[in-house]
Amino acid sequence: MSLKHSLLAVLVTVLWGLNFVVIDEGIGDIPPLLFLAMRFVLVALPLVFFVPRPAASWRAVVAIGTFMSLGQFSLLYIALDVGMPAGLASLVLQAQVILTIVIAAVVLREAPSRKQVAGAVIGTLGLLLVVTAHGATAPVVPVLVTLAAALSWATGNVVARSAGVQSGLSLVVWSALVVPVPAVVLSLVVDGRSEVTHAMTHLSSTAIASTAYTALGASLLGYGIFNSLLARYPAGAVVPFVLLVPVIGIATAWIVQDEVPTGLEVVGGLVMLGGVAAATISRRVRPAGPRGPSSPVGSASTTR
Repeated sequence: MSLKHSLLAVLVTVLWGLNFVVIDEGIGDIPPLLFLAMRFVLVALPLVFFVPRPAASWRAVVAIGTFMSLGQFSLLYIALDVGMPAGLASLVLQAQVILTIVIAAVVLREAPSRKQVAGAVIGTLGLLLVVTAHGATAPVVPVLVTLAAALSWATGNVVARSAGVQSGLSLVVWSALVVPVPAVVLSLVVDGRSEVTHAMTHLSSTAIASTAYTALGASLLGYGIFNSLLARYPAGAVVPFVLLVPVIGIATAWIVQDEVPTGLEVVGGLVMLGGVAAATISRRVRPAGPRGPSSPVGSASTTR
């Protein structure tokens, strides 16, 4: 990759890494599921009237939106709301790489390479260290909810793979339509009509700024740049940059929220990222050209 495009890839990781703290700050002033609905309204509108629908069936678009956007982010927002540290969330969510490999092997019968198996095993051991370390000093439920978010994301990756859908701006925009109505309904059920009404009529500047950042910065700008890079370069040259996301996330939470990871969490995180790196980074770099459907491992989020 050229220096310019490498810097753009780093910019994306910064946008996505900062996103966890931005979300955490935002849900301090607004119910998490309502915040989620606001974000995806801004992602979908008004672009849905200008961006062509992705070359996929409605069933595929709805399924991808359900797992990648509604499932992943509703669970992530809830996890942060019930006490998941933002920096740790940025790390645990990367378990989606390991889970995608496993689900693809079971559902799609895509046999993983020995390197991917080794990476998945190493990553799982690192993840267990992180969960154990966090569970020794704080409730483990928020970590489990974050893992459920990673599972939903991984399922969305496999759905996209099986449907032959490429990750692109059109998919981000159109699948966003799946989120707002269910998120608002769930918020009304969980938080109550009075709290939802009060939040909507008393939006703070923090809530507005957080919504704008998550929608315009993390989702549209971040994905727009990332997908343009995937169009130019092999996934193996682009996707490894995503490993910087938890580094940025943890550093930001440390600086902004005084979230200091324990020594065992750091060790577990390094082991986990090492496993993810082993599973995703390929030594063979093929020339870029017209791309087929993204591989599960190469499907990078939406953290975003």
